[in-house]
Amino acid sequence: MEDMKPAPTTPAHPAAILAIILASYFMILLDNSVIFTALPSLQNDLQLSTGELTWVQDAYTLVFGGLLLLGARAGDLLGRRRVFVFGLVVFSLASLLIGLAPAGWWAIAGRAVQGIGAAIVAPASLSLLTASFPEGRERTRAVSLYGATAGIGASLGLVIGGALAHWISWRAGFFVNVPIGALMIALAPRFLPETGRARGRFDVLGALSATLGVGALVFGTIHTAEAGWDTAALAAVIAGVVLLIVFVLIERKAAQPIMPLTLFASRRRTGAYVARFLYLGAMIGFFFFTTQFMQEVLGFNPLQAGLGFLPMTAVNFAVAMSIPPLVRRMPGSVALLAGVLITLAGMFWLSRAGADSSYWTGVALPMVLIGAGQGFAFAPLTSFGIIGAPAADAGAASGLVNTFHQVGTCLGLGIAVAAAATVPAVGPATEQLAAQVSAALTTGSVLLFLSLVVTAALILPADLASRRTREPAAVPAPQGAHAR
Repeated sequence: MEDMKPAPTTPAHPAAILAIILASYFMILLDNSVIFTALPSLQNDLQLSTGELTWVQDAYTLVFGGLLLLGARAGDLLGRRRVFVFGLVVFSLASLLIGLAPAGWWAIAGRAVQGIGAAIVAPASLSLLTASFPEGRERTRAVSLYGATAGIGASLGLVIGGALAHWISWRAGFFVNVPIGALMIALAPRFLPETGRARGRFDVLGALSATLGVGALVFGTIHTAEAGWDTAALAAVIAGVVLLIVFVLIERKAAQPIMPLTLFASRRRTGAYVARFLYLGAMIGFFFFTTQFMQEVLGFNPLQAGLGFLPMTAVNFAVAMSIPPLVRRMPGSVALLAGVLITLAGMFWLSRAGADSSYWTGVALPMVLIGAGQGFAFAPLTSFGIIGAPAADAGAASGLVNTFHQVGTCLGLGIAVAAAATVPAVGPATEQLAAQVSAALTTGSVLLFLSLVVTAALILPADLASRRTREPAAVPAPQGAHAR
């Protein structure tokens, strides 16, 4: 396979390129969380059962996670800007259809289509970023902002979703994507560089086995949380594992694999994928259950619940913006290790909240730690996931970053819901829900601890060794958050 056309050493319009990529990535992350604070309003409007309501969220993350590798490969073969714009069109149209949904099935189907668009946009956005900015200060700043967007988009989505659901309608959270998407579609061909088409073909068998394997595994986990380990759940999980094993075997022999296994030769990249999977698995439970805690236990309305996340969002943004200058003084792996540890401390503190807890001491203060931890963790996690990847595999590397992000989200939510379901249905409803939230967040703390272990065992030693041998670090030393 021929390599992509080389990116220019200096992008022609760096600010515009970065703004388009970050705004588009922010939009798809926003819809991953904007729905949470709006779920009660959506359920009442469309008369959804609890299972149907779960699938409004899961249909998006299931398709998103399952198709990410295929979306990344499409960008490599067809041209990343071309594929990026197509993904934005699909995502924006699906958002419009969801906002117009007359029934639950329509909303669920629209969310699945939205997931297709997101699976195309996410890997294309990261690979366009690495193709547009050369190694050094420019890429450092761009990747740091991209990583920060991952945490801030998820956090701010809860605030925006709650505000729109309270003041207008849950539908507004999807309608808002239409003008944003239209603007990005108009600007992308003007400013983003096209990487050109690569000679080759799609790894169809690899794409099918990966997509079906991830989809079956996620479906089985979600179904387990709803119905326990029945025959359908067990069959889905077994099928998912078998298909993923088949996928790896296919990739070992494929001439042009959808997921080059050489990407896992780097301990830093492998550690970043696994640590991201575990970290996001913990964070999705935090968002899902803390929203319920504020509304059902503390009595907040959707707007108040959204604003209740501001301590985390504000600290997240402040810390994320300080990462580039901080990394001048310490390795990126140290920042990542500190971020996961601080997040773990905040999550464990929050898991102790009960029915008699106050917002400020039981929720807000732990959120400050969680926001700080996210601010430290996301940029290095992103950088380590793509560092050192060959130019021809840039799309696959960015696809893996987002695949482990979304699959971690899907499986993490299922695990958290399953943990909450172990709480006996006794006592007042608020006390029962508080106990369920505690169980879910305690499980999230375990996932964060495992992420900490992976970071310490794989990423930290490899990063320190690379610095001693003068290999590129995950986040080179920039002049600051606003360095040109």
